[in-house]
Amino acid sequence: MELIDGKKISLEIKAEIAIEVENIKKAGGKVPHLAAILVGHDGGSETYVANKVKSCEEVGFKSSLIRFEDNVTEKELLAKVHELNNDNDIDGFIVQLPLPKQINEQAVIEAIDSSKDVDGFHPVNVGRTVIGLPSFISATPFGIIELLKRYKIEISGKHCVVLGRSNIVGRPISILLSQKGSYGDATVTVLHSRSKNLEQICASADIIIAALGQPEFVKANMVKQGAVVIDVGTTRVKSELTKSGFKLTGDVKFDEVAPKCSFITPVPGGVGPMTIVSLLRNTLLAAKKEIYK
Repeated sequence: MELIDGKKISLEIKAEIAIEVENIKKAGGKVPHLAAILVGHDGGSETYVANKVKSCEEVGFKSSLIRFEDNVTEKELLAKVHELNNDNDIDGFIVQLPLPKQINEQAVIEAIDSSKDVDGFHPVNVGRTVIGLPSFISATPFGIIELLKRYKIEISGKHCVVLGRSNIVGRPISILLSQKGSYGDATVTVLHSRSKNLEQICASADIIIAALGQPEFVKANMVKQGAVVIDVGTTRVKSELTKSGFKLTGDVKFDEVAPKCSFITPVPGGVGPMTIVSLLRNTLLAAKKEIYK
């Protein structure tokens, strides 16, 4: 069993991005600029956005953080999105989700200029991804593919089971794995809450992508010997062993599943670090105008 070290790979990619940014600066080019809109004071969102700002600094990007309180109106938020769409200094921006209940999240996502949508959530980018055109791929699926590439894990012809069908992870990763190409050509099965014979189908998989948000859902009996397991889950559960009283737990029961795997991601330290670094890669692509030429 080999542990897939997302933290190590993310540091390697950050170093590669930093070199490219330095070369852009030396050539007199524009430094990539990522902006983030944060609404409210959700703990998880605060931490995630703070990590994004820190990561921008590490690779030499400019970054901007725009804050709103929980009572912001949809009209006010959309006005700021429109402003960022028309700000030529900002190459890409994100609106941190979730948003308060008075705001229609989909309306906000669709208001973002698709050429600045570095989260990859806009329907134009999703559509381009589906038909294989250059696009901003949502960060977590982008990160998963990069992990598979860097660990030279064969995908072509393999049976991949994706647990979960969310628009952020499950659907896009299933599309990427099934597309033609060196890191596609898999036979993909998407399983969800209404799937029958879920355990048996899962046990036939060469590669499992677990993105359900249900702690320790995947048990040893659902994994065949030698399978590759990518755990996307990050649920906070109570723990007496940590100072905070909580710990991050994945969708896979790691201790009993890991011995059966050829490769497996830990939680934390697996897919998580790749999400932010994939956002940086999308921002660099946006700055270089490589997707929307």
